[in-house]
Amino acid sequence: MSKRLSELKGVGEKTEKLFEKLGIFNTEQLMNYYPRNYESFDRAIPISDVQEEKICTICAVITGNLYMNRTGRYQITTVTVSDHSGKITLMWFNMPYLRSTLKKGCQYYFRGKVSRKNGRLQMEHPQMYTPAAYDKIENTLQPVYGLTKGVTNNMITKLVRQVLDENTMYAEYLSDEIRQQFHLSDYNYALQTVHFPNSMDELIVARKRLVFDEFLMFILSVQQLKEKSECIHNSFEIKPDWITDEVIDSLPYKLTKAQTNVWYEIERDLTGHSLMSRLIQGDVGSGKTILAFLAMILTSQNGYQSALMAPTEVLAQQHYSSLLKLLKQTGIDNIEPILLTGSNTAKEKRIIYEKIESGAVQIIIGTHALIQEKVHYHNLALVITDEQHRFGVKQREALCGRENPPHVLVMSATPIPRTLAIILYGDLDISVIDELPASRLPIKNCVVGTSYRPTAYKFIEKEIRSGRQVYIICPMVEESEALDAENVIDYTKKLIDVFPSDISISYLHGKMKPKEKNQIMQDFASGKIQLLVSTTVIEVGVNVPNATVMMVENAERFGLAQLHQLRGRVGRGEHQSYCIFMQGNQVQETSKRLEILNKSNDGFYIASEDLKLRGPGDLFGIRQSGDLEFRIGDIYNDAAILKEASEAAAQILSLDPNLSLEQNYLLNLKMNSYKREDLNTLGI
Repeated sequence: MSKRLSELKGVGEKTEKLFEKLGIFNTEQLMNYYPRNYESFDRAIPISDVQEEKICTICAVITGNLYMNRTGRYQITTVTVSDHSGKITLMWFNMPYLRSTLKKGCQYYFRGKVSRKNGRLQMEHPQMYTPAAYDKIENTLQPVYGLTKGVTNNMITKLVRQVLDENTMYAEYLSDEIRQQFHLSDYNYALQTVHFPNSMDELIVARKRLVFDEFLMFILSVQQLKEKSECIHNSFEIKPDWITDEVIDSLPYKLTKAQTNVWYEIERDLTGHSLMSRLIQGDVGSGKTILAFLAMILTSQNGYQSALMAPTEVLAQQHYSSLLKLLKQTGIDNIEPILLTGSNTAKEKRIIYEKIESGAVQIIIGTHALIQEKVHYHNLALVITDEQHRFGVKQREALCGRENPPHVLVMSATPIPRTLAIILYGDLDISVIDELPASRLPIKNCVVGTSYRPTAYKFIEKEIRSGRQVYIICPMVEESEALDAENVIDYTKKLIDVFPSDISISYLHGKMKPKEKNQIMQDFASGKIQLLVSTTVIEVGVNVPNATVMMVENAERFGLAQLHQLRGRVGRGEHQSYCIFMQGNQVQETSKRLEILNKSNDGFYIASEDLKLRGPGDLFGIRQSGDLEFRIGDIYNDAAILKEASEAAAQILSLDPNLSLEQNYLLNLKMNSYKREDLNTLGI
């Protein structure tokens, strides 16, 4: 059924390699590479009806002269167009050939986003069509795909059409009963329509089927893992130990009631008959790490090893330093922790591997290096992961397949409403830390427009002069002609001109090499950098108690749950902290969403309120987090479909737990394919 891309007309070796960068190796993967959005080619409207910050189409005549100006690295082309209702300025960047295309007196259709600059309306970088060309696409939805350098939207569209024109049919793997019960379309119809819908109504029907399928496959995989883990007996004889009580009593603060309750649940799991598989959900700063340390100390006192895996080297280093400090404070000298990361030299790694294999060390802290094949544990009884989305179902399944699988404790600061968390983490018991330590000062928030920026800069400088540090978050790494949003690299250059030269400013983004990223984060943590401009890469970054201000540019481009997690980078020390959400547009719906953040610092409340506000109809809203990304589904926008898929999975498994009946043969094949190809990309 599926064939290599090179078998398609027009695809050579070079093009095939480019598509591989997008994870597309064959025609089935191409068909499952869904559009990330659609362009709606509506009927043209009069110029007098255009609205700021909205994309629209106008039909107008070129009435003004063409002007070409150069600003920095951009050559800007401007022209005035008119219709019976008014006129508007059009602007393009680096498109000098328009000089020979745009003729005075000619009529075109122009489609683009309208903005206001210096009191005048203008349309930036509009697409241009002849009346005949626009007539062909009017009232249609055209797919917009995620791209990589060298691959255009047109290339993907042509190849998808080519596959569909061959009338390739895929087997229907859901029973008629399930499809009727949950009002699901035929799979082949959904696949064709999601790429080329005739209307929004058709798209909603098609997309529901594909989202449902993706959630169903995931839930079935998780439930199978649960079946495996529930059958596993706890082969580690762990008994409660007074030393953990001593550690709790010696802490410079008192555990909250929520922390105490969760610690009792962890202790009960470790000392029980079945293996622990537990998720701790709690806001940033709610005190999950101390519970992880207590679990590791208890495991060690019973003669077993434990491993704590962090998403970044800097965070692993911080955990290691914090644990050493805790052990010293409490006088525990019979535990030797060790740190293992990718930065260790080959010689250091050999020594560490030997110590782990011999059992000379009981507590191992590190990054993903901890679960590599070269690491042989002596008697690993407990694996703890910090930020669950870096350690998904596949890794948990791998641990279950070991001869002596360990207890698993997963810590998450991602605020997911409990009803959804129960479905998503079906193989894990869930504990929630729903209160912050009394010593934490609530973060002061404000949502402001871009006109507030000079005031914000003055406030930032004042905080830095007081010895504090600051984060500024931008949505992009580099400038994009398609998006009017702040980017890390140019923004940093701008700040160097704005702030005095004695203020140390640097930037951080995900495209940097790991070594470079680690160095920047280390320098910020140590105070060498006072102002750090970053993308969301710092979302699971470092603990810097001295950072007291976060300003988020273009806050409207982030999901609320993600903004809340970003905000959790400040407010971690004794000083009052502040978060400034800079709204790049003045759209009322955006203001309403951001106001939720302004009013509350409770991540679970924010997630549930955002869910209510957005509703299931928001097909292409802002994704909440890059780490809980399904291929097409979104756990917030599609919460209702997620619940239906959970219900369907329960029905299927109640009749056929192993999917071994003939009626589920195709479903089982599809699920196995999903587990091979898709489950790895998910962090759940």
